[in-house]
This record gives sequence, C-alpha cells and structure tokens, in this order.
Amino acid sequence: MSQTNLLRKQVIMEGRKRRIMFLTFVFLSFMYLVISFIFGDLGLLKYSELNKRKALLENQIKDVEKENASLRSEVKSLKEDPYYREKHAREEFGLAKPDEYIFRYDGR
Repeated sequence: MSQTNLLRKQVIMEGRKRRIMFLTFVFLSFMYLVISFIFGDLGLLKYSELNKRKALLENQIKDVEKENASLRSEVKSLKEDPYYREKHAREEFGLAKPDEYIFRYDGR
C-alpha cells in the first residue's frame, strides 16, 4: 500500500507541476500580449501619437487650402481687375503714374 500511495502522490505532484507550468506559460503569454498591445509598434500609445499627428496635419492642410484660395482670388483679381492691379503696383512696389509724386512717411 505504501508503494501505491507513493506512486499516487508522485502522479498528483506531476499533475500539479504540469498545471503550474501551463498556468505560468498562459500568464506570461497574456502579459506579453498586453504589453505588446500597449507599448508595441502598433500599440495604443503609438495609435494615440499617430492620431494627434493626423489631427495636426489635417489642420495644416486646412490652413494651406485657405491660403491657396486666398492666393487664387488675388491672382484672379490681378488678371481681371485693372484697378486692383494698379492698387497692388502702387502699394507693393511704390510705382506711380507719370507726373505723380510719392510721399513716404516714417511712422515716428
């Protein structure tokens, strides 16, 4: 009887060892997946960072589109409106018609 009792205890201990090893493997695998999910190349932190970058780039695109629309409008006015062209030449380049004088004042 003691021989069978020892064998039974040994079988039970082997089963416990296997169960502990299996649970340890499952736990470590789960921890690896969680850490990869949060900190990995495709993890939550990277996803959050990319979302912020996407929002920033979308805002920059909107700003550039507004600037482009403004420049298109100005180009159209320069091509089609002679009064705007004259105003632009006077203000930007200091040009004047013949027999006109230009007075400039320092804002002091």
